[in-house]
Amino acid sequence: MENRPVHFIWILDVSYSMMGEKIGQLNYAIREAIPEMQSVAHDNPAAQLLLRVLTFSSTANWHIANPTPVESFTWQDVQVDGGTNLGDALYAVARELETPPMPQRALKPVLALVSDGQPLDEWRDGLRAIDATPWGKKAVRVAIGIGADADRGVLQEFLANPELQVLDANSPKQLAAAIRWASTAAVKAASQPVAGGTPGGAKQLAPAYAPPALDDDDDDDVW
Repeated sequence: MENRPVHFIWILDVSYSMMGEKIGQLNYAIREAIPEMQSVAHDNPAAQLLLRVLTFSSTANWHIANPTPVESFTWQDVQVDGGTNLGDALYAVARELETPPMPQRALKPVLALVSDGQPLDEWRDGLRAIDATPWGKKAVRVAIGIGADADRGVLQEFLANPELQVLDANSPKQLAAAIRWASTAAVKAASQPVAGGTPGGAKQLAPAYAPPALDDDDDDDVW
């Protein structure tokens, strides 16, 4: 079977509200999830998993700009800086979901949004830009809300599917579990060709694509 790319894009909130334990745990969780992503890629030889990372604060920046094969991917820690301009980030992602630069015969991309706050810009304009691209409509989307201040309404709109749920990460343990799930289950969903050969169809997400219940310890830190 022809090897087809799965583009996985982390969209990470690195605003000042992430300072301290949150940003440290985010870096740790993604770094620890990379071997599991490599294992998922190994089990899906028909798909080539390519990773990149976009961060957003007062501006959006490609932290890792080039689509990098997961086999050679090395995590580079992100740092906090500025406000929460989610719209800028979504516009940047939308530009990458056009064809080109996306190849015509890719599998569904994965967009994984992680945030602990509320956007300070016109973020819906950026979301509409994603939705206006063919690959944006087809994408498997995951949203993780860190702590009590994360705007779950914004994250739910990003998912664009009422049957999907925002993953709540209110402690280091929950964040690690959420990142691990997003790094594996979403990739598995994206790696499966759509039934009937119609990418982006209404039934593109398998029933198994549902966030898990995240257990926690009573003595764990709560954000």
